Amino acid sequence: MTKKQRIRKETAISMLKNDHQKVKGLFEKFENTSSSKAKQKIVSDALMELKIHASIEEEFFYPALRQEMDDEEGLMDEADEEHHVAKVLIAELEAMRGNEYHWEAKFKVLAENVRHHIKEEEGEIFPEAKKTAIDFVALGTSMADMKARLIREGVPRDAEAKMVGKRGLRGDSPAKKAQQKLQVPTKAA
Repeated sequence: MTKKQRIRKETAISMLKNDHQKVKGLFEKFENTSSSKAKQKIVSDALMELKIHASIEEEFFYPALRQEMDDEEGLMDEADEEHHVAKVLIAELEAMRGNEYHWEAKFKVLAENVRHHIKEEEGEIFPEAKKTAIDFVALGTSMADMKARLIREGVPRDAEAKMVGKRGLRGDSPAKKAQQKLQVPTKAA
């Protein structure tokens, strides 16, 4: 069985779980690496994985769930917003070289947000999705086709990337700027 045939037999949920494991592994690798060059490669790989993953979820998985799942708790709206926040951070990281003051912190925040999203998706959304009549093998096939195309052709710029491209990075942290002029009150000795 070829890799393409094996991917095609994968369900949508198992495909997404495999993506989750891969990106969590990259986050761990980043945390356990001290080399700047190695960290830049890990970040690049993680950003590409996340962009592809978000694209297939937003194009196939989430719309299918919205059609078939009762979502009185607003899980899908929250998932959309978590994707938005992650995609803003991804766009900002892609606009950076890797030597900026907040680069590592920004990637760590992205990792924390994505880990939170994965926990909710696997713990809440996937169990609800399994209660639907969705054919997850057929959906997985469509997702695998799109994933292969995105790997081959690249991921188009999304609204968040366009926004960051137009507005640019925010520069230094507001707190770091304020630090320059703040007279810190200290206790008398």
